[in-house]
Amino acid sequence: MAIEERSAGVSRHILVTGGSSGIGFQAAKLLLQAGHHLTIPCRDRTTATLLRTRLSGRIDTPTCDLSDLSSIERCAESLLAGGAPIDTLVLNAGLQYSGIDEPRWSAQGFELTIAVNHLGHQVLMQKLLPLLIRGTTPRLVVTASEVHDPNSAGGKVGLPAGLGDLAGLRQGPGALMLDGSDRFNAEKAYKDSKLCNLLMARETERRLREQGKLLPVVAWSPGLVIPRGKGGFFRYSRCHNPIGQTLFAVAARDLLRLTETPQRAGALLAGLADGSKPQASGFSYWRNRVVGPGQLRFEVSQPSQEACSNPLAFQLWDLSAKISRG
Repeated sequence: MAIEERSAGVSRHILVTGGSSGIGFQAAKLLLQAGHHLTIPCRDRTTATLLRTRLSGRIDTPTCDLSDLSSIERCAESLLAGGAPIDTLVLNAGLQYSGIDEPRWSAQGFELTIAVNHLGHQVLMQKLLPLLIRGTTPRLVVTASEVHDPNSAGGKVGLPAGLGDLAGLRQGPGALMLDGSDRFNAEKAYKDSKLCNLLMARETERRLREQGKLLPVVAWSPGLVIPRGKGGFFRYSRCHNPIGQTLFAVAARDLLRLTETPQRAGALLAGLADGSKPQASGFSYWRNRVVGPGQLRFEVSQPSQEACSNPLAFQLWDLSAKISRG
């Protein structure tokens, strides 16, 4: 049977990946202010210590490096041993190495963008599903991006997202790209990882529904988030033209006004996480769409055609699950 949403104002236990920076941090601040209990996995103790100095409230910071499946396993085992139900699981962490020519690798030898943005999140989510199912009016929130869609403004720039027959994932460690291409492209790797986020979210909802567990599974796109100063959207980039990159940021943010602020994007994420933006059970995709200069509309949207492929979602899930089992 469908799970009803709890009333607003009731404290939830919310686990947020990527809560130490960017929109995840902004969302965490708001959720703590609202009285929720947060678990924010951090890649190391230094990051966790710094985060606890910046936030006040009920917060746990277990160590979890999403680029290392062994670290994810240890974190999940610790949380499962603690037994605390999770009311909302937010898979938000992500990295984008724009402008690099050579791939970077995870601890297990997977291209780093895919390892963190997709594989690490699926492994963590699968292991924590027993705690989520036990939560009160549970929900799953996945941060995707409109660039997964080749027909979107961002998706049209450069090579489009596309997973092919997942030849790279079938190959396993050492594959340059998920589609099996023998030429690495950092921007496409990011787009592909966001396509994986949509497919994983849809397949998770389907599998839970088959088990009779109906809950909201929400994927969302925050839009182009470019803060002032360093960090944010470009914090991992290795652009060959930093002046051009700066000019792009100024034009998009200040002249054309096509971007979202981390604070407003964080508020959107917080609303999805705490149930203040109610969701019916089932899968939905929300997009923060530009409708005019300085005007963005947060609304239910349709993912790309490839993101709606049931066979591809099934294959991606199964191949990713096999990797987590070694």
